[in-house]
Amino acid sequence: MPEAKILIVDDDTDFVFITKTVLEQKGYEVVSAGNGNQGMSMLARETPQLVILDVIMSSVLDGFTMSRRMAEDPAFKDIPVIMVTSIANTDYSTLFPADESVNINAFLTKPIKPADLIGKVEEILSERAKK
Repeated sequence: MPEAKILIVDDDTDFVFITKTVLEQKGYEVVSAGNGNQGMSMLARETPQLVILDVIMSSVLDGFTMSRRMAEDPAFKDIPVIMVTSIANTDYSTLFPADESVNINAFLTKPIKPADLIGKVEEILSERAKK
């Protein structure tokens, strides 16, 4: 059974509940936060092995702001990030940064099939374990 701790940062309580349930069924410990600032506080308190991060929360690009803050902080820069969002289906899709400065390891579009989420989580955690 996996023993990794995963932080979900998303303001959609339904998404957090469902994702948490799916991950806990696979043996992961899951903590959550509702926006980027709460997510940064939770990072310091919980030291997760992986972050699942939404884009649009308190602001349109709240998730990108958090991922950049993580990249700039030596304590958090090596924690992998899976970015999840439905931004592609909104008017904000043109704001989506398309350069390499985005600090994410994978990008998944909502709605996410549980098997796809678990597959990506396991892939990233196994890559991290090899380092």
